[in-house]
Formats: sequence, C-alpha cells, structure tokens
Amino acid sequence: MTRNGVTVKVPATTANLGPGFDCLGLALDLWNTSCFTLNGEGIRVLVTGEGATSLPAGARNLMVKAFFDVYSRQGQPLPPGLEIECENNIPLGSGLGSSAAAVLAGVMAANGLLGEPFNSHDILRIANELEGHADNAAAALYGGLVATFTDSSGDLKVHKLDCAFKKVVVVQPEIKLPTNKARQALPKLVPMKDAVFNLGHSIIMIEALRSGNRDLLNQAMEDHLHQPYRLGLIPGAQAALMAARNLGAPAALSGAGPSVVAFAHTNPDAVIAAMQSAFNNAGVKSRAWRLNTTYTGIRWDLT
Repeated sequence: MTRNGVTVKVPATTANLGPGFDCLGLALDLWNTSCFTLNGEGIRVLVTGEGATSLPAGARNLMVKAFFDVYSRQGQPLPPGLEIECENNIPLGSGLGSSAAAVLAGVMAANGLLGEPFNSHDILRIANELEGHADNAAAALYGGLVATFTDSSGDLKVHKLDCAFKKVVVVQPEIKLPTNKARQALPKLVPMKDAVFNLGHSIIMIEALRSGNRDLLNQAMEDHLHQPYRLGLIPGAQAALMAARNLGAPAALSGAGPSVVAFAHTNPDAVIAAMQSAFNNAGVKSRAWRLNTTYTGIRWDLT
C-alpha cells in the first residue's frame, strides 16, 4: 500500500548554555507536531498555536522549503499537492530552536515519504546547510545533550553527553531579537583571554552537567564570547540572569536569546518570579515555561 502522509514531532532546544557557543544543544520536552499529506494541488500550511497568525501558509514556509529540497536532492519530481497541518508549541524567535524544528520536520517528512534515502547524519547535514544551527538541529534530532563539532575534513560530527539536570525554566521577554541581529552584535575577533576563559568554563560545564553539581554549574555557565554582546540588546536580561543565579539556578541566554533558560530543580516558581520581575523592572513583559529535558529526539510515523 502506498503511503502519502507522515506525522513528525520535533522537540524544542536550547543551545550554547553559556560558554558552549555554537557547540552545545539540549532537547526540551516542548513539541511541534506536523502532519504532511500529499494531497490535491498546490501548497497549504495550516498552523494552530505558536505562529498561527504569522507563519507563511505557502511555499515560503520553512517546512515546505526543506521538504522540497529533499525531493530535489533525490532528483524526484515535486508533488503537485502538499498539505501540512501543524500544532506548534515552540514559540517563534525565542531562542528555543523553532527554525531548526521547522527545517528538520520538512526534511524528515520528505525523507520518510521517499523511503528513507538519507540516514540521521545526512539529515543533520542537510538541516545545517538549510538553516545553519547545527547545535539546535542535533539536539532536536538525537535528543538529550549533544556537542557538535567538525573534523579535519570539515565534516560535521555529533557526540551525545550526559545531563543529570531534568528540570528547566524558560522566560521569554516580549521583544523581537532576530537571530541575524544577535549574530551581528558579535565581534569579528575576540581576545585570547576570552577564548581561554570559555574553554575552561566549557570543560567544567560538561562535568557539572554530567555530575549534577549545581554550584559548579552556576560558576561554569559564565561566558565571554557572545552573552556580553547580546545582553545589551535585551532589556532586563542581565538582571534576569543574575536573579536566577542568586537563587542557585544556573542560567544563560537560550541560544541567541531573547529567552533566558535556568536549571531550577527545587524552586522553579521562585526563579520564574525573580526573572520576570527583572524584566518587568526594565519595562518588558514576559511569559514562562516549566519544562523537562528529554532524551527523546525527533519522531515520525507514516500514515
């Protein structure tokens, strides 16, 4: 029997985690579900939840572009009709990997309908080429805490790491900070002392995450490569970071921001209240999530 549909579920992700700039990603138990059907003629994208009123409903949608890219790579004719029904829980422009989730959903759906010509490494490589955030894509694809790096030939590699922390909170200030603007804020060159600072903190952070040492993680999540340049673009973010850390919850910008993520196991409500108060004092409204980390990555089923 020919299958003409596939359902894909993709988790949210938080990347960098302070000093692990462009290398570390962690999957979170907050999911987008997308049902792809080869049906009729033309392209139709129906979205409920996050982005329902703002995401493109046609060929400009990231899922559609990624879906058709896989068909083109395989030399397959594009289907005459594609319908995608999405239930989105990952907020847009939040630093929680919504773009990576969209691209992965499109790639995975097309790959499934074409008989799985690409393996997981191929899927990650394609997603990285299309969207450019391998740290988010790898965490969403494989689940858990992952490190991405390139070998001497430039090939993208992934290594899964242990993470003893299961509870996180995310506070998203209601401001727009496009990723390209956050990227443009970074210097072209960094002082050697800042590079060395981040190397040391990254090593200690991996051990703190593995062992569950909260005090060590609180120290290790400091960063000199990207947060000092981005925090000034987000009113209240620096104060929100310090408010969480003062309560013993290691915290960092989630990806390029503007959201702040904190490992708050024992006092999540207090941490959220303190961070939201910091944003409120800067005249910025915010919303919050209490989430779990997840070792389950992207899932798909033919229909």
